[in-house]
Amino acid sequence: MAQVGIVTKYTFLDYLRSRRFLILMIITLFISAILTILVAHFRPASMLSSTLSFYSTWWGMFAGDLVVIIGIFFGGDAISAEFQNKTGYFTIPNPIRRSTIYIGKYVAAFIASTIVLLVYLVLAVLNGLYYFGASFPYELGDSFLFAWFYLLAVLGFAFMFSSLFKTSAYSILVSFLVLFIGFTIIQGVIEALANTEPWYILNYGSDIISNVFTVPYPVTKTAALGFTSYVATIPEGLAIIGIYFIATSALGLFLFERKEFN
Repeated sequence: MAQVGIVTKYTFLDYLRSRRFLILMIITLFISAILTILVAHFRPASMLSSTLSFYSTWWGMFAGDLVVIIGIFFGGDAISAEFQNKTGYFTIPNPIRRSTIYIGKYVAAFIASTIVLLVYLVLAVLNGLYYFGASFPYELGDSFLFAWFYLLAVLGFAFMFSSLFKTSAYSILVSFLVLFIGFTIIQGVIEALANTEPWYILNYGSDIISNVFTVPYPVTKTAALGFTSYVATIPEGLAIIGIYFIATSALGLFLFERKEFN
């Protein structure tokens, strides 16, 4: 545990000093600034009708995608960089387990990602204070916890691909394609053609981040033409995210343990 703490500390410091942290902060501030300007200028009635509608749009619509971007930025090359930059040659020969390095880097990435996610939440709350005062729907807290939990699974995916490839560009690109495009296409095809519940797709489980703002919580419905609109319940969504987190993190560690430095 002491070694995990050391790896976490110095990896986290590397993240704070890196350009990626600065870029993520700029992206977060840019999204928040655009939303602030648009809401202040157009004053959309649907968004400013209640605190629930406000945070449903500001947080619920963008938090999931922001989590994916953050996870890929911090986890996409966490392991592959050890091979690409040859830094693993100086680390692995020391009396330290690979699992210690993996866990330490994962924890550091999770902490750094949480900071960026919190910045976006704080900016959303500051805007909410301006329009509604100190009135916050409990759904905002639930959604943040769901997004935080989803971050674990996204980092697990990113670390898995980072352990699979020895080139940072490949691991980052594949993580992006799978999480942003692949799952979305697969989910759409399954629902449209097979008309079955895509309970095994991570994106399907992560929909609880935005769905929680709908009161009452949405349920699965079948239209007159026979097309079914599937909605994951909160327990189901949490279970899907949790299984992906455990499976991808374990597989990533397995790949890292068996990869040779040559």
